[in-house]
Order: sequence, then C-alpha cells, then structure tokens
Amino acid sequence: MLRHRAIFILLMTLSISALAQKTPPKRELRAVWIATIGNIDWPSQKGLSAQQQQQEFIQYLDFFQSCGFNAVIVQIRPAADAFYPSPYEPWSLYLSGKQGTPPFPKYDPLAFMIHETHKRNMQFHAWFNPFRALVNSNANPNPPDHATRQHPDWIIRYGGKGYFDPGNPEARNYILKVILDVVKRYDIDAVHIDDYFYPYRIPGQAFHDEQSYQKYNNGMNKDDWRRNNVSLFISQLNNLIKKEKSWVEFGVSPFGIWRNAKQDPNGSETHGASCYDDLYSDILLWERNNWLDYLAPQLYWPCNSKAASYSVLLPWWMQHKGRNRMYIGLGLYRLAGANASSPWYGTSEILKQIRMARQEDADGLVFYSASSFAKISDAFADSLRRNYFSTIAFPPAMPWLDHTAPLPPKLYATQKSSGSLLLQWSDANPDKTHTKYAIYRFPGGTPVDLDDPGHIIALTQNDQFMDTHYTTNQNYHYVVTALDRSWNESQPSNIVTGY
Repeated sequence: MLRHRAIFILLMTLSISALAQKTPPKRELRAVWIATIGNIDWPSQKGLSAQQQQQEFIQYLDFFQSCGFNAVIVQIRPAADAFYPSPYEPWSLYLSGKQGTPPFPKYDPLAFMIHETHKRNMQFHAWFNPFRALVNSNANPNPPDHATRQHPDWIIRYGGKGYFDPGNPEARNYILKVILDVVKRYDIDAVHIDDYFYPYRIPGQAFHDEQSYQKYNNGMNKDDWRRNNVSLFISQLNNLIKKEKSWVEFGVSPFGIWRNAKQDPNGSETHGASCYDDLYSDILLWERNNWLDYLAPQLYWPCNSKAASYSVLLPWWMQHKGRNRMYIGLGLYRLAGANASSPWYGTSEILKQIRMARQEDADGLVFYSASSFAKISDAFADSLRRNYFSTIAFPPAMPWLDHTAPLPPKLYATQKSSGSLLLQWSDANPDKTHTKYAIYRFPGGTPVDLDDPGHIIALTQNDQFMDTHYTTNQNYHYVVTALDRSWNESQPSNIVTGY
C-alpha cells in the first residue's frame, strides 16, 4: 500500500513538472497590478523626489520584464485625484504628500510611466477607480474648485468614505469626462476599471441614494435601477473610448463571484458577496452587449475554499467568456506571511492556479500586486523565469478592434568577424508608430513555425539585431515578423540562413 502511494506521488510530481516545462503560450497577457492608493505599491511612500519615484518605477519595470511580463496595470486615479496634470482633479497626495501639490521637481508621472513601459515592449493599462471620491468622508483635502466641493449633492458618505453617486447622471458624466481626458491626451493601451461600482455592503448601514432614486428611477425597483446606472456608465464609457481612439482597449476587473447558484441557476456554486447583488454590476449583460474588450475577474481564493473555490470559479468565468478576452486575476498577496497550515504557503497553490488557467485556455494572467513580489520567496519569480514565463509572449490581439496585419519585413544577414550574426531588415509599412519586430531562429532542418514561441529569440523596436549566440556551422534559419500597436503579426519575412 505504501509502495503504491509512493508511486502515485511520484507520478503526480512528474505530471506537474511536465506541465510546468510545457512551452508557454505565444499569446498571453502577463500583467501585474500596481496600486497607488495608500502607497500600496508605488510610490513606496509619500513625498519622494521625482527622481526617487522614477527610479522605483523603473526598478519595477525591469524586474517584471526579467520575469517575462508584458503589461502593467497602473492605478492613476485612486480617489478623484490624479497621477498626471489634470484640468479637473488635483495632484494625488500619494505623490507629494499633499493633495494638489505636484511632485518635485515637477514632471508628468503618467507620461513618464507610459514611455518607460512602451520602451520595454510592454502594454500600459490606465487603471481608474471611477466612483471613489473621498478616502475619509470627514476630511476633504481637495481645493475649492474640485467636484467634491462644487457638487456636494453628488457625494454619498458610506462606511467612512465618500462616493460619487452612480445614480446621478451629472456625476457619471463628470467621471466620463475625467477618463476621456486621459484617453485623448495620453498614449495608453487600455482603460481599466476595478471592482468598486456601488461600494461593498456594510451590515447595518444604508447607501443613501434616495434623492437620485426618486428623481431618476423611471419606474424600476431600486436594485434594478442601481444596476442600470452602472450599465449605462459602462456602455457610455466604451462608446466614448472607441469614438476617440478605436484601438484603446476597455477592461473591467470584477469581484470574483458574479452570482451564487442559490440566487440564480446561472450562478456559481459559491457562497459570498456577488457582483450582481452587492455591487450592482451585471457583468454578463456587459459581455452580451460587447461593451468590454477584456475581463480580469479577481479569483483570490484557494482551490480548497468551501465558500468560493478557485477550481469552481475559474471554469465558471471561462464558460461565460463571451467575445471578450478573459484574464484571470490571481491573489499573489495571499502568499505574503502565509504560515505552513495555509494553502498559500510556498508556491504550490499559485503555480497550480497558473496551470489551471492555461488548461482552461484563459487569455492571460494578472497578479495582485506589485509589491507582493518583495514580500514572498524569490522562488516564485524564479519559477516564472525558468518555466511559466520562459518564452516571449505577445498580448492577445483583439480582431474586433483591429484585424489588419502589417506587411512582412525584408530580411538581410551579415556574419561579423566576431562570430556574431547581424540581422537587418527593411519595413514597407507606411506607419511605423509602435511597430515591434519579433526575431525567430530555427535550427537547420526545423521548419519555420510561427506558432512555437520557443523559437522567438528577441522582440525589438529597432530595425536590426545582433545574434551574439549565433554559432557557425549550425545552419540556423531566421525570419522576422512585424507587429503593430494592436499586436497583429505579419507573415514571416524571407528566410535567411547563417552558416
């Protein structure tokens, strides 16, 4: 009996190892949330100099790039404030330490972050908290011309915080205006909204939106009216983004439970708060109407959770994927400080969740949050580099936004006296803005197969690449492809051979 058990454990270990060693997917969003409210992730504290802020952000980017990530989701409007010079809202206190005071020396953090992120061939998703207005409802740090002071009727105090009333059309339009200002002025890849629509319920406390309900209910009961308010906001935001810049993605990161099965036969076998009933966000309606380009549900539970199991929620979300991309939000923060009796102890649970997401054909992974990497063992980052993110991955293309691939480059090769091989190419595409080039190398006799990311040796924005690992007499074959800002990939270039 013990021998059989030992054999079983060995087979399971080999199976897990084989899954980890399997070539990772070529198309996969690999992202991390960078939270700014309360200086959770960045900057590490209020009042740092501009140089210190920039250095911290660059260190994050370099680390994530080394691990194989291809996107960051950065919170640029945590609470009706701004990490950029805004005509509507004050500089965030999480930068300088005082609301309305810019960093010193003054610079534009958002422009800086986008530039540095794109320089590393990574996507930048601008994360907005739409309805949170005041972190402390008893202390308003904003200037006299701020919306929280000019329009106190827009603000509802609840649980010690202040929220813009989602039922007030003027408040919703104001938030839309704030977000569209960023879409117009900055080269972001996506607008990202988190899970705070109506606030999470607090037992014994009511969200006092009676005035707007009486004025705007249109005959709906309050719950349906609240859901309709959020749906109107989502549909309008999507339309405005696409009207301004058709290529900018729109994504939402909802709470991990849409509805429980005890409330709705279409719900999941879970027991807890839900998007639909508690946050008044009807995610499935948004999917059916194609108001989203991606979802990143926050599945922060272990597989053995009785109330809400990752192994239950993951397939539920994948079954309700719709047209949009589905990125799975993983709670990396759970590992920090986990004791030996916790399912989050070590790396086995989080690595298992990555494997399960890939088995379910999820389009990507998003980890919460950036600072968690410094609070846990280096073993996790090492596993990403060596196994799970060991090959270059492109973010998934979204053909409903743009499906036209660029033209293939024309490739040339020159062997250098140093023994390296210089690859150079020309590009016939008239618009080279945001163009990237993938270099593929295949051993002699291996057919050119662009579906295998194991052969991608570099991703660059330059028009040349020096293969310093080139070895003579290996008969390597090379091709280069072009990728546009929407990550549509061209056909391969002509094949060149290095001898």
